Amino acid sequence: MPGGRLTKQERQQIALGLADSLSYAEIARRLNRPTSTVTREVMRNGGPTGYRADLAQRATERRVRGRRPAAPRGSAQVSPQPHGRDAEAVADFEETLTTVLMASGLPKMPAQVLTCLFTTDAGSVTASELVQRLQVSPASVSKAISFLEGQGLVRRERAAGRRERYIADNDVWYQSTIASARFNDQLAKTARQGVGVLGSHTPAAARLENIARFLDFISESIVRAAEQAREVLHAQPGPATGDARPEPHRG
Repeated sequence: MPGGRLTKQERQQIALGLADSLSYAEIARRLNRPTSTVTREVMRNGGPTGYRADLAQRATERRVRGRRPAAPRGSAQVSPQPHGRDAEAVADFEETLTTVLMASGLPKMPAQVLTCLFTTDAGSVTASELVQRLQVSPASVSKAISFLEGQGLVRRERAAGRRERYIADNDVWYQSTIASARFNDQLAKTARQGVGVLGSHTPAAARLENIARFLDFISESIVRAAEQAREVLHAQPGPATGDARPEPHRG
């Protein structure tokens, strides 16, 4: 597959593919590029609904102009990768994951920190490890951790001495899913309050009641699915297949 930066023509093809509702994988196949390249390109330039080839091209040119000159080959300190991993592939994946987390609503630094936590074999990191890995200030790391703690996405654990380790528990996804369901419950309750205010036989009230019924169904389904699949978060994974699904609940 070709390497290097995307060309203006390739960005135009990406825009056309998105307009035709093609998947990232299909667009990448037509460009003979990795899917991660297309995913990252789209997510960092407006997402699937806001991507514009000309704007993406100009943004890339600005980033290139703003970068420092590259260090001579061999002078950079490349972190060794365990388990025989390809360092370039790992870096590419981490950038893609960070971009997708940002598209879900996380600011850039918290997204980078969460990516580090998700991709470390140790399952936890210290502030100094994050500073070294992300090449940012301790204050930036502290602010990102505080944000993630507020969202219930990480927790602290006392390590040796006065150091703390930051952990993204597997149960984070369960708790986050349940919190989303609770938000739907609150929204449904508020919609039903509007039914009484607007008059139960009015079109506006009927609309709010339908919204509340929809949210009730979604919330119940989310909670049920989360309870059934919670054990997956603690299971020992088998061989990776890329399309594993939890077994349906029976009983």
